[in-house]
Amino acid sequence: MSLQRNTQDNARLSLLLSPEAIAARVKDLAIQISRDYAGNDLLLVGVLKGAFVFLADLMRALEIPVQVEFVRLASYGTGTASAGRVCMILDLAVSIAGRHVLIVEDVLDTGLTLGVLLERLRARQPASLKLCVLLNKRVKRVYEIIPDYTGFEVPDGF
Repeated sequence: MSLQRNTQDNARLSLLLSPEAIAARVKDLAIQISRDYAGNDLLLVGVLKGAFVFLADLMRALEIPVQVEFVRLASYGTGTASAGRVCMILDLAVSIAGRHVLIVEDVLDTGLTLGVLLERLRARQPASLKLCVLLNKRVKRVYEIIPDYTGFEVPDGF
């Protein structure tokens, strides 16, 4: 994602949600996740680059210890038109077999990238695999994905 696109997305987001509303919702998500994973070893998997800030804010608000890893995928051709295929540019550096894994993503839209990521990570046999998204766009999905934790529902025009 280019800096220009981030700037445009941030401007649109600021019209929809205030920084205070985002911070409050991240705290609420952290409380819920902390309760759900109390007593378990949790691995947060951030999807780069978009989820980096959301993951950092969420991690700081969690009341449980976590380990953090990152993946980076590409599903876009030129501009924002999807190429229809997903390439993993950066894979996990650790095994997730038998571990509780929470994928953290900034925006869920068509589900193409996350659908492929979920399939790949399920094949590695984690104890559990869930998804936390800051923004869940109401669009037609390539993969039918329902996040386990959602910050905000936003319209397709975002």
